[in-house]
Amino acid sequence: MSIIKSLLDNDLYKFTMQRAVLGYKQNVPVEYVFSNRRKEAMFNDAFMRGLRDELEQMAELKVQDDQMAFFEKSCPFLGHEYFDHLYRYRFNPKEVSAALNKKELEVGIAGTWERTILWEVPLMAVISELFFIHCDNDWTDRDQEAKLAVKSQKLQNITFTDFGTRRRRNFATQDAVVAYFKEHNKKFMGTSNVHLAHKHNVRPIGTMAHEWIMGISVLEGLRHANRHAMTIWSNIYKGELGTALTDTFGTDVFWADFNVALAKLFDGPRHDSNCPFKFTDKAVANYTRMKIDPTTKTAIFSDGLDTDGAVEIDAYCNGKIRSSFGIGTHLTNDFIKPNGEVSKPLNMVIKLSKCDGIPVVKLSDTPGKAIGEKDALRDARWTFSGQPLDAIL
Repeated sequence: MSIIKSLLDNDLYKFTMQRAVLGYKQNVPVEYVFSNRRKEAMFNDAFMRGLRDELEQMAELKVQDDQMAFFEKSCPFLGHEYFDHLYRYRFNPKEVSAALNKKELEVGIAGTWERTILWEVPLMAVISELFFIHCDNDWTDRDQEAKLAVKSQKLQNITFTDFGTRRRRNFATQDAVVAYFKEHNKKFMGTSNVHLAHKHNVRPIGTMAHEWIMGISVLEGLRHANRHAMTIWSNIYKGELGTALTDTFGTDVFWADFNVALAKLFDGPRHDSNCPFKFTDKAVANYTRMKIDPTTKTAIFSDGLDTDGAVEIDAYCNGKIRSSFGIGTHLTNDFIKPNGEVSKPLNMVIKLSKCDGIPVVKLSDTPGKAIGEKDALRDARWTFSGQPLDAIL
């Protein structure tokens, strides 16, 4: 039985970005790279055999008629032409390279942007599930429903969504999470996973990721990449999918480039790095500066959240700006070892590394989250903050 159950076993934001790329500029070559931030996590030959087998099985996936009917009804803003494209889409395993180097996993993805854009999320889900089968099987799934009951109680007054596909322990865990919250929590908005949204008849939720803005920074220019990315997005979606991701090159850079027209058009900003309270204050201050009532906007928080963090942030936002939360790993990869110790999830990313042959970067508000080649990072820091090109990184 394959790990990825459906072509739609993927997060909505990958499909919305694929639609945006198709409508903006096709046949642009891109590359992605995998990074394992949990350095003590070692991979093995059994894992690699499993990974190669899963990649081949993914080539057989296609959208079924009932899935397509649900997707079209849930997300009509994607348009009939896009759904026709998706109906014909198949994964091509030749776009993915994978190898072991001294027990470290090396993965790359290469091809045209509109084709390769769908690999990231399901590939990470496969890597995580295989890792906890073949490399780290010292864990137990006991007490999972009891944990969900506690989390649900804490979230009973907070609007939230499951964002747990990429780093889930396994498919069964995320399936159980969505099923539980649908039945037990009226504030549960839905899931980022389109397949599970269909299975449980809940709303699929998602907009864009850093990848969109990073790619646009090459194709339209780095200095005003945020403005270009949001403008192109709004032209494609006509006011739908109005959550703006703010930290690709730093939140201050974003707000300097996010003009009044865009601020009025978009529903609100998304936080994904550094202090959520400072982020809230900046959002409120910038909306106020533009004479927009911040209480008419919704801030989405999605940076490694747990339930306690969401409760604290929600209380801070009260009366300042509306809030909603995307919670991922805490819901779908919260396990212990048989001795009661925490079983750590993988801390991994797959990020866009080149677009049209040019390196791309993500600066983020958290220095440790900066991604990109050193020279490209220097160029971006000089562009946005005047940091000397010869500064030591």
